[in-house]
Amino acid sequence: MALEDRNRVVILEDRVENISGADFPMSFDGEDVPFHLEGFKKTFDIKIIRLTPTDIEFDLIGVDASIANALRRILISEIPTMAIEKVYMINNTGIMQDEVLAHRLGLIPILADPNEFQWKRPSDPPTDQNTIVFKLDVACAKGRDVPEGETDPKIKYINSSIYSSQLQWDPKGDQETRFAQNPIRPIHDDILITKLRPGQIISCELHCEKGIGKDHAKFSPVATASYRLLPDIQILEDITDDDAELFRDCFPPGVVDIVEEDGVRKAKVINPRKDTVSREVLRHKQFEGKVRLTRVRDHFIFNVESTGIVSPEALVNQALDILIEKCEISKAALDSAVKGNNEEE
Repeated sequence: MALEDRNRVVILEDRVENISGADFPMSFDGEDVPFHLEGFKKTFDIKIIRLTPTDIEFDLIGVDASIANALRRILISEIPTMAIEKVYMINNTGIMQDEVLAHRLGLIPILADPNEFQWKRPSDPPTDQNTIVFKLDVACAKGRDVPEGETDPKIKYINSSIYSSQLQWDPKGDQETRFAQNPIRPIHDDILITKLRPGQIISCELHCEKGIGKDHAKFSPVATASYRLLPDIQILEDITDDDAELFRDCFPPGVVDIVEEDGVRKAKVINPRKDTVSREVLRHKQFEGKVRLTRVRDHFIFNVESTGIVSPEALVNQALDILIEKCEISKAALDSAVKGNNEEE
């Protein structure tokens, strides 16, 4: 295999080749490729492509898939947040069962800094240091001065739809002072919880606790955390005129453009990262041997969308800190095991 192809996943019409990593010692006969930290530092890079208040797209370059996947899993399941853990139902005469209503309430993202709270064990009593309390007290009634023939429940009734904005924070201890600048509340005010009709009421108390997504999805701080390998499209022979237009149409908009060189219209790859690698181009016989589709094995395009509890850039930083901590724990365990073996000898 050519040296330049070793970090490429090759996309063929009916299969994918060279999918396994080979950047470890003795992968190839007569070659020893040991890991060097200085060499890793030269090839490793992180590039932020897009950053908004809710999501981030960045490139993670020069690492193995195991590292990229570890980062993804940490983002999903190991960054702590605050979420509704217990629902004490006082009265519920609505159509939705208590357990279903409690489940829907638990999935509402809560804006609260988890670093300001302690972990709560099952045996611990709730305090202002480990618990946030919300109350929900709503009743549906008929509206006044409703036009005759009106059918819209939002006009006919009061509190026909119950939203997350109706959760009322009940500060305990010094919480009101601690969070005066940024009061604890649901991230979004327009999350529909349930619907009521005249005479129906809901009264309950909600306790939020600190947790991680590994315990329950409601604690996960991300809506999505995914990665894909960077596509690489190589045009091996010139593709011109009508074939160039067909070639361009085989890819998503913005991947391929048509340029004119010496009076000849040619297809040119302008932004391969937009490609979805659909392999549509490989279905056409006229392009056989003229194009090569690959993915760069150590170039990961990450997309992380926050639920709003933690900013996307802070999520990535926290995930990296947790990954480093895991590596240090593993290293300490290995050092201890090696030391123990040496002492036995």
